[in-house]
Amino acid sequence: MDSANEIREFLMIRRARITPEQAGLPVFGHRPRRVNGLRREEVALLAGMSTEYYIRLERGNAKGVSESVLEGISQALHLDDSERVHLYDLVRAANEGAQPQQRRATHRAQQVRPGVKRMIDAMTALPTIVQNERLDIVASNQLGRAFYSEMYVQPQRPANFGRFLFLDPRARVFYRNWDDAARQTVALLRSAAGRAPYDRALSDLIGELATRSDDFRKLWAAHDVRLHHSGSKQVHHPIVGDLDLTFEALEVATDKGLSIIAYTAEPGSTSQDSLQLLAHWAATNNKTTQPQTPEPPTATSILDNTERS
Repeated sequence: MDSANEIREFLMIRRARITPEQAGLPVFGHRPRRVNGLRREEVALLAGMSTEYYIRLERGNAKGVSESVLEGISQALHLDDSERVHLYDLVRAANEGAQPQQRRATHRAQQVRPGVKRMIDAMTALPTIVQNERLDIVASNQLGRAFYSEMYVQPQRPANFGRFLFLDPRARVFYRNWDDAARQTVALLRSAAGRAPYDRALSDLIGELATRSDDFRKLWAAHDVRLHHSGSKQVHHPIVGDLDLTFEALEVATDKGLSIIAYTAEPGSTSQDSLQLLAHWAATNNKTTQPQTPEPPTATSILDNTERS
């Protein structure tokens, strides 16, 4: 990815969405403005720097930009936490340039340590996965594989949320709010690209999705970003129907870029009952310990196994 171009487009899009009124600037007269949002000189004024300096940065020249300058711009453009972090990542990448060791590291297949795998396997009541920044599922427990069984129908490994959402028609049935899931997925990939612009596997994934999906291209052009800490998931599972879950994402401290994501249901809810039913099916139909393509289960098979138990 071209870091200078990423900085330019990100700042221009964010500048265009802030009106003078929102920024607290006085508006004189009623003549229409020639630009959407703020002018460059107005951002510079709000950020406490010269117009020439801001224009240089918006053109992608981030050499020697200080933290105080970035904080000023973040405040002027009303950036949220994820956008602020993304701006820092873009500037850092532009100053560092391509790191050979970074490019080599991305060619190695990611694996989880045995202790992490044992831990998520012990979480039998919760669908749990380990995910990398490219949104690959690099490990999952038994219930996690059952929960995301639709993703494992395709033979390509590792299973990837981006490919599933934009290239597999099952995703539009699985996600009850596909549009929201798609926006979040693209925002996560955009954030990852800012942190690791020279990750070849990530660049290849983005190129594949942009080539094959009009929806992905439109969302990618918005430069939206997101931090992945917690949230909700509303899905229609092919076995147990609708599930309303929340999730928590915890970074694996010793494995950079990996996160453990566990899903829970509200106690006493229909979703909790359905999740327990899915867990029972997964336990009684466990034929593999690795995330391979599962045999398509049916509601009848779940009920039959429940009755036999």
